[in-house]
Amino acid sequence: MTTLLHQLVEEQAARSPAAGALVHGDATLAYGELAGLIARAAGGLAGLGLGRGERVAVWLDKRIETVAASFAASAAGLVFVPVNPVLKPAQVRHILADCGVRALVTAGARLRALAPLLAGCPDLADAVLVDRPAAEDAAAAPGLRLHAWQDLAAAAPAPGWRVIASDLAAILYTSGSTGRPKGVMLSHRNLVAGARSVAAYLGNRADDVLLAALPLSFDAGFSQLTTAFAVGARAVLHNHLLPQDTVAALARHRVTGLTAVPPLWIQLMQAWRPGAGGSLRYLANTGGRMPRELLARLRERMPQARPFLMYGLTEAFRATYLPPEQADVRPDSIGTAIPGAEILVLRPDGTPCAADEPGELVQRGVQVALGYWNDPERTAERFRPLPARALGLPAGLVLPEIAVFSGDTVRRDAEGFLYFVGRSDEMIKTSGYRVSPTEIEEAVYATGLVGECAAFGVSDPALGQRIVVVAAPPPGGAIDEGALRAACARDLPAFQQPSRFVLRPGPLPRNPNGKLDRAALAAGLAAEATP
Repeated sequence: MTTLLHQLVEEQAARSPAAGALVHGDATLAYGELAGLIARAAGGLAGLGLGRGERVAVWLDKRIETVAASFAASAAGLVFVPVNPVLKPAQVRHILADCGVRALVTAGARLRALAPLLAGCPDLADAVLVDRPAAEDAAAAPGLRLHAWQDLAAAAPAPGWRVIASDLAAILYTSGSTGRPKGVMLSHRNLVAGARSVAAYLGNRADDVLLAALPLSFDAGFSQLTTAFAVGARAVLHNHLLPQDTVAALARHRVTGLTAVPPLWIQLMQAWRPGAGGSLRYLANTGGRMPRELLARLRERMPQARPFLMYGLTEAFRATYLPPEQADVRPDSIGTAIPGAEILVLRPDGTPCAADEPGELVQRGVQVALGYWNDPERTAERFRPLPARALGLPAGLVLPEIAVFSGDTVRRDAEGFLYFVGRSDEMIKTSGYRVSPTEIEEAVYATGLVGECAAFGVSDPALGQRIVVVAAPPPGGAIDEGALRAACARDLPAFQQPSRFVLRPGPLPRNPNGKLDRAALAAGLAAEATP
C-alpha cells in the first residue's frame, strides 16, 4: 500500500515500468527508469552520512535531477526542501539556515552566487552539483564537501531510514503576513492524500499529460508531479521564458491538463494561437481569483476543456474546488471541500456561521500540515484545536483535533458553496505568490536609501495585486528613486519588485501606539486611485 511519497513512483514502476513518467526537453524517463534513478540517488544521499529526517534542499530549475533529488530524499528517510529558482542568494540563505539544511542539490553557478553568504548556513555540510564540481566551485565554498550528481545517481541502492506516513517529508516555504517566509511542514500522509484527492476530482488517469508550468517549490506546482504519479500519468517539466513557450509546449506535448495562476492565464491568452489547447481535457486555476471575463475567453478558445476553479492553503495542500458544471452558475464561488477534507465557517467563538454569514475558513482532515518549522508561536496562531462546539463532537473524544485556521474570511450560501470575502492579514497576492509586506519593507530598508517605508498590495487586473511602497527619506536627506529601484532589482526576485514608489517628504503617519499607521497610508493610496 502506498503511504510514502516515493512509493507513488515505485507503485507505477511495478505496474507499468515502460510507461512515460517524466519529460524534460527531448528526454523522457519511463516509470521504471525514474524509480531506478530515485533508488540510486537515495543510496547516494545515504552515503553522505545524513541522519534521519535531516534536510536536503534542492535549488534548481525544473529538470529531471530536481524531481529525482526530491523523491530520493523521501526514499532515504530525509526531508526535502524545494527552493524557488528565482529567489536571490540572501533569500536562499534564510531558508537554508532556518531549517538547518545539511545538503544542497544545485548547480555550480548557483553555489558560487551563494558562496559569500555560506557563513550564515552553519549546518550546511555537502553540496551536490548537477554539473561536475570545478576548481572555482571548491575555491568559492572551501568549507563544503562537493559531490557530482552523476556520482550520487550512480550509487548502489541502499535502504534509507525507516519512516512512516505521519513523518515529515517536505518543508515548503511560504510568505507570512509578518517577517520572513516560514516553512510549512508536510508529512508523507499530507502529500500522498493530497495527490489522491486532487487526482480524484480532476479525474486524472494514466493517459493524461500534465504540464508542470508552476514552480515546484509552490504546493500547486509540486502537486503536478504527485497527481501525475498517483495515476501513472506523464508530467512535462516546463521552464518558460515567454508565454508563447508555454503555448507551444501545450501543442508539442499534447497536454491534457494545465494548472496555472491568473497572471499566467492572462499571458497565455495574449500569446494564444489557433489550435494550441486542442488537447486540453481540463484547465485549473489556483493562486487567486480568475476574472470572469478571462474565464469566458479561455472557455471560448478551448470549449472542450473543463474548468476547475480552486482555492488552497500551503498549510493544507488544497482546500476547495468548484466543479466545472458550476462555472456558469456561480463563477465567483471557490466551491466546496476537496475529497478527504471538511471546510468549516466559524465565528470567533468557534460556533458555525449561518448561511451567508461571513466567518473564518477552517479546514480539517488528513491534508492539514504539521505546522511551521521551528516556529511554535506562528504554529499556535494557525494550527489550533478544533472547538467541540464547531461540530458537536461526541464528548467521549478526549484528544484534541488540530485544524488549520486560515485567516481568510468566507461565507457559505444555502446550497453549501463557499465565497471568498477577504483576508484578515495584510498579505499581498501577486502573480500567484503570497508576498509578505514586511519582507519587502526589510529589503527596502536594507538599501539604506529610505528613512521609513510601508508596502501594500493594490488591485491589478493582470497580477491580482501589484506592490506599492510608500517611502520617506532619511532625516535631512532625499530619496534617489533610480538607485532604489536598482537596489530592489538586485535584491528581490521579479514577483517581489515594487511596481511603484510613492515618495513622501516627511515622517509617515503614526497611530496612537507610535507605530506606522498602515490604515491611513492604505486609505491615502485608495484615495489617489479614485478618479
